[in-house]
Amino acid sequence: MTSSSYTKMLKQLNQKPWKKKRYLKHNKPKERKFGASSKRCIRCGNTHAHISSYGINMCRKCFRESAAKLGFRKYS
Repeated sequence: MTSSSYTKMLKQLNQKPWKKKRYLKHNKPKERKFGASSKRCIRCGNTHAHISSYGINMCRKCFRESAAKLGFRKYS
């Protein structure tokens, strides 16, 4: 049984609970409590260039697309 996504594999293992339990023990991704990968963009899920100021929680690309809607203005 090979699969690219661990969630696809879980669907196959629903009939075999003992194998599912062992699979989850060794292959489930960790829940990140701190660090770069713990913060994700709320729009696209990107973990790089994250802006968390003012509770925005977006990557810089999504922020530039929706900054005007959020009320930010560009001053030069």
